[in-house]
Amino acid sequence: MTELQSFGLRLADPGAASGVASRRGGAGPSDHKAVTVDGHTIMVPVHTSSAWQSPFVAQAPDAEGRSALTRGSIPIARIEFPKAPRFYALQTMDGVPYSHIATLHGADVLATTVLQTCIRYESRKKTCKFCAIGQSLAAGRTIAHKTPEQLAEVARAAVLLDGVRHMVMTTGTPNATDRGAQVLCDSAFAIKAAVDLPLQAQCEPPDDDRWFERLAAAGIDTLGMHLEVVTPELRERLMPGKATVPVSRYLTAFEAAVKVFGRGQVSTYILAGLGDTREAILSLCETLLAIGVYPFVVPFVPISGTPLEDHPAPSPDFMRSVLEPLGRMVGDAGLRSGDIKAGCGKCGACSSLSVFET
Repeated sequence: MTELQSFGLRLADPGAASGVASRRGGAGPSDHKAVTVDGHTIMVPVHTSSAWQSPFVAQAPDAEGRSALTRGSIPIARIEFPKAPRFYALQTMDGVPYSHIATLHGADVLATTVLQTCIRYESRKKTCKFCAIGQSLAAGRTIAHKTPEQLAEVARAAVLLDGVRHMVMTTGTPNATDRGAQVLCDSAFAIKAAVDLPLQAQCEPPDDDRWFERLAAAGIDTLGMHLEVVTPELRERLMPGKATVPVSRYLTAFEAAVKVFGRGQVSTYILAGLGDTREAILSLCETLLAIGVYPFVVPFVPISGTPLEDHPAPSPDFMRSVLEPLGRMVGDAGLRSGDIKAGCGKCGACSSLSVFET
């Protein structure tokens, strides 16, 4: 699985590869397709330059929807593509397709970007060099602001029709104060009134730690605040707008959030392969685990149309050098992915970290 996520996957017959459609652009994971390997669903790059040259090929599926995964000419596994969810066939009363409001990630996770715009993305001097949040909006595959009512309607349908088990709500950063916490509160309140569904909210650290109590009161079960890059110099170069919120502020915000949500129910996304050394990643992960934060380390996937579209994905050896010791660290800290109530760490599809947990 680690090699698949580093190298990507070629589809021998893209038109015949059934299941959930692959995603191009937009808020991540993008340029991926969900693939089930030995009962474990992961997101695998299929639209990146590395994927086009991958040694892994998915052959055309058989009558039961299973495909042979080959490396070169050697069959190595049988894989499946999760079926397209039934709620994708529906639309709101005003004609918005449900798939424009929320999408299926992995096998049973509903995900949405509540605000598809961001103050960072609007300026070339501030934008994160790897971000494609505006692409799906420009392509007409989503809408700029999903209302609480729309999110509640789609979440309820996804649970009833497709057995969705938890939901992730992320957002572009609308301002430099609450940084999206208010729209996440409004959305969570409406969803929890419509359906009993564990929720994760994701945003930058708000300016006031009291927002964590408000998010929990609105129905948020777990919180993600994503560092993405850990070395200050790299943060300033690759994500100059977001780097104005320093790592030190993230750490104080993590401490405050853990007091509200509990150990293991606060997480952060770290993108391995953007220049952070193995030692830098593991050192910060040690700090995070001591606070009670789950460090979800994932391989960087270059997205077409971004300044880093030609940046190489990390090698499987590099990923293993990070994930193997991190898996032991996570286990020693008692913060395993299976204990997370909702969100990316619980889903685990974008990283093989959970496989290394002890």
